Amino acid sequence: MDKIRFSDDFIRLPAAAAVAFLIGMGATHAAEPTKEQANTPPAEIKMQFHAPEAEAKDDDPLESLNRVTSEFNNLFRGLILDPLISGYKAVTPDGMQEAIANAASNLAEPVTAVSSFLQGDTDNAGNATKRFLVNSTIGVGGLSDPATDMGLQSRPEDLGQAFGAGGMAPGPHIVLPILGPSNLRDATGDILTSIANPLPLVGKAAQGTVNYSENQDAIKAATANSLDPYTTEKALYEQHRQWEVSNGTVSAPADGPTLADESPSLATKPTQ
Repeated sequence: MDKIRFSDDFIRLPAAAAVAFLIGMGATHAAEPTKEQANTPPAEIKMQFHAPEAEAKDDDPLESLNRVTSEFNNLFRGLILDPLISGYKAVTPDGMQEAIANAASNLAEPVTAVSSFLQGDTDNAGNATKRFLVNSTIGVGGLSDPATDMGLQSRPEDLGQAFGAGGMAPGPHIVLPILGPSNLRDATGDILTSIANPLPLVGKAAQGTVNYSENQDAIKAATANSLDPYTTEKALYEQHRQWEVSNGTVSAPADGPTLADESPSLATKPTQ
């Protein structure tokens, strides 16, 4: 079975995803690693799904509304998104799907550069800038990824992560219609990004849609196997974001979802 790499692009959908049916990211949720796996590359982590115990509502004052919105999103995926994705996979050659995914990822590199710079990570800021320039030119608008072949590995960052690294608390959990799970901090980051330049969010949406098309079965299995899908997806989202903000150094709580067995994860992209 192919191992699957986590990506927050696949967890929540920025507002630009409403354009051209690129709305797949809110459908998936990934969790942070266990203590033993805190430094394990995401490509090597697999997930086991369990509904965590009820959490205090101080982090979810909108739970009643969020649950209704989550049910709506599940219905939307089943009735609209899944058929669209099935059609996309049926008519789009694999090579074109890969090119679309590459171009989408390339559009998000400027956000990574700015977010990394705000965190004082000048190395990754420079790396993202180089990736964008190389792939936009040699890679013909990002349709191919020669930057990776040149040793410039991608490490996505966003403003939500930058705010979190700066000490901003996540704030209340929010489930947005169609756009999926978020929180006040991450939603603020997406709004500011879209005001400055909506293209990176369109890219994230496109990337999430492609990734969703590769992992529909895993998503459905996770929902079906959960005693409380809403609580599970909320925990997975918030824990994964905490893991990303800490660059993989924070471990999951003992009563949360584990990453120990061979169940496929709700993530984004099989490793090559």
